[in-house]
Amino acid sequence: MAEYPVPKFHFQCEWGGARLGFSEISGLDVETEPIEYRDGIMPEYSKIKMPGMQKYSNITMKRGTFNGDNEFYDWWNTVALNTIERRDLVISLLNENHEPVFTWKVKNAWPIKVQSTDLKADGNEVAIETLEIAHEGLTIEAA
Repeated sequence: MAEYPVPKFHFQCEWGGARLGFSEISGLDVETEPIEYRDGIMPEYSKIKMPGMQKYSNITMKRGTFNGDNEFYDWWNTVALNTIERRDLVISLLNENHEPVFTWKVKNAWPIKVQSTDLKADGNEVAIETLEIAHEGLTIEAA
């Protein structure tokens, strides 16, 4: 039997017990910033590098706009000066049996941008809304 890479089109997102469908999720990356250091008595004329703080990108999630489904906007409306409802998210890439193959666990996420669909009189596309979230941690687990 041939081995194939996992397709990226079958996924789900859970937040606060609710499971939502999205057409696209991007920004699932983490970067470790290097720390450079050189001591004056080091025999080499270069710096050493060691791992430093981790840096996370904002996550962008897109989905079709449904009449009466205001989940994005309800979450957005919890924003107040220096307070916000933070949520942990679980994003899973699924196999053909709907079982997680890879799981991204997002810690303390909160919305920083909500974008409604663009309007176009001669368009023939689905209305897409976008939510951009900031967070404080991302772990990746493989099944």
